[in-house]
Parts: sequence; C-alpha cells; structure tokens
Amino acid sequence: MTTLTFNFRSEQEEKVLLAFLDSLQYDYRRARDPEDFRFSEQEAEGLLQTKRDFLEGRTTARPWEEIECNLRRA
Repeated sequence: MTTLTFNFRSEQEEKVLLAFLDSLQYDYRRARDPEDFRFSEQEAEGLLQTKRDFLEGRTTARPWEEIECNLRRA
C-alpha cells in the first residue's frame, strides 16, 4: 500500500480529484481528523523505547535504505 498526501489550494481542486478517483472506482480513505494520525499506546511506547536505547548507546543510527529494506520484509 502507498499513501499519498494532497495539499489542496482550493475546495474545487479537492472536488475534481475526488470525482476523478470515484470515476475510476479507486478505493481511498480521506483523513482529515488528527485522530487518524495518532499512534497507539504500543506504538508510542515502542518509539520511546527506541529513543531510550539510542540515547543509552544500545543501538546506533542506521541509513534509511537499511530501515526501508527491513520494512519491506515485514
């Protein structure tokens, strides 16, 4: 799955794009509410643990390419 983000300059631009997507019968989801982007408690704790591990020297920074490769395998 790929996520696309659009920053519309006008309401008309949004209507045109949504009409186009609908005409092609694309399955999409509009996310307007900040709640759509919140981390779960488990995700937030995982991020905080990763930060603690990094600050305490238990892990190192990795290039994005390596992280991306690992994500594809998951």
